[in-house]
Amino acid sequence: MAFTVSHMSAWPENVERVATALRERGVHARLEEFGDTTHTARDAARAVGCELEQIVKSLVFVCDGRAVVALLPGNKRADAAKIAAAAEAGYARVAKVEEVVAATGFEPGAVAPLPLPNVAVVLLDRGLLLHEEVWAGAGSERHVVGLSPNELARATRAVAADLAEA
Repeated sequence: MAFTVSHMSAWPENVERVATALRERGVHARLEEFGDTTHTARDAARAVGCELEQIVKSLVFVCDGRAVVALLPGNKRADAAKIAAAAEAGYARVAKVEEVVAATGFEPGAVAPLPLPNVAVVLLDRGLLLHEEVWAGAGSERHVVGLSPNELARATRAVAADLAEA
């Protein structure tokens, strides 16, 4: 397995959960820690040195009472109607802070695409599949994981769909 770590120190518990999930699923990925925060997609792109569209935003929605995570490029905004349709739900709304934590175990701004203990469905915007490598949150505002979008889809069992506003 080609799981590598850069700048490893004692990891926070949430980051260790992500690293464990990556190892268990045999994901080829690179986990990195940065001195500066990667709270926003722009911050993450600047820290990593990549294009904004290579950043994966992990957004939590409630769809017909179920938690759904939508993975979108950092330069796009989610379309709730498209997310509801992809989740085969009647509606989708942005999850409240306490719903994000309950569904994912992560605080907003640090949601990783895995592991997601109480999430019914993971959706992946097709725009992410256009890149060789994408970067997602890894459980804290200072940790990110780089991997191929195909590995991301496989590891999260994501359903590919068009999720962004036009």
